Amino acid sequence: MFRTQQQRRDLCKKCPVARVADILGDSCTLLILRDLLEKPRRFSDFGNSLSGISSRTLSNKLKRLEKDGLMVRKELAGRISHVEYALTKKGVALHDVIEAMRKYGKKYL
Repeated sequence: MFRTQQQRRDLCKKCPVARVADILGDSCTLLILRDLLEKPRRFSDFGNSLSGISSRTLSNKLKRLEKDGLMVRKELAGRISHVEYALTKKGVALHDVIEAMRKYGKKYL
């Protein structure tokens, strides 16, 4: 979409739609958000719904969502410690967007 990073930054500063598209602009990110809207997930939980995505790509997507404030990474202690990913209030606010996409897909695609 953008030729340079500067063009991307400039447009995103001026247009909220461009900023949201920049954050959510790929299918993997949208599917991660869809899954997290249901319940918090572990890294391995994404394998079922995102078949074909590499661990590295998934890790990068999760880091980006955390950096953008849409998701938090929680380290849970227990007999075996593990990491869980959950949406923040900002992430949960995307519910209506994801739901609108689901309805559109069912109706028109």
